[in-house]
Amino acid sequence: MTADRDLMYSDDVRQLVRESYRAVTSTRGAVAERLYEPADLARVPASAVDLALGVADHLRHAELSAGEGVLDVGCGAGIDTVLAAHRVGPLGRVFALDFLPEMLDRTAAAAASAGLGNVRTVEGQMESIPLRNGSVDHVISNGVINLSPRKARAVAECARVLRPGGRLWLSDLTVEDDLPPEVATHPAAWAG
Repeated sequence: MTADRDLMYSDDVRQLVRESYRAVTSTRGAVAERLYEPADLARVPASAVDLALGVADHLRHAELSAGEGVLDVGCGAGIDTVLAAHRVGPLGRVFALDFLPEMLDRTAAAAASAGLGNVRTVEGQMESIPLRNGSVDHVISNGVINLSPRKARAVAECARVLRPGGRLWLSDLTVEDDLPPEVATHPAAWAG
């Protein structure tokens, strides 16, 4: 990929992210063990722990209550989805959104292995969330919004699906300085 290529082409960026995330086979739990409390990890199937790619434990601060609705934007292998589903309990619901069917399969398997019947996987893009307006109490996302070429659009979609008074619990990476074009256009920079 050359530095003069316009990476604001959403389809190109999505393809770079798809290829990078499909190549991940395991972190051997190293990421999850660094971010989450052992008691929380004990409630999550090893399949989700071994593929955790988040950047923080944003759920440590999230005020999720029994019976509430949660959207996990970019659910990946399902670690945050499973933890949220435990917190909202059987009367709550967690929508696990990802644009990779493989990730949705992993999340569904993790939820089933954890005995959770309150998780629904949703295939879609964060810039166009396939849920109705005001449909959830909380939106969670862990190291995913930064993968979007249209970050403002992704955040606007999160706001759209939140009920009045709903909350966004977000952990992500930011860059304070402009990156040189050879870095900004490199696939690893978008997917990493």
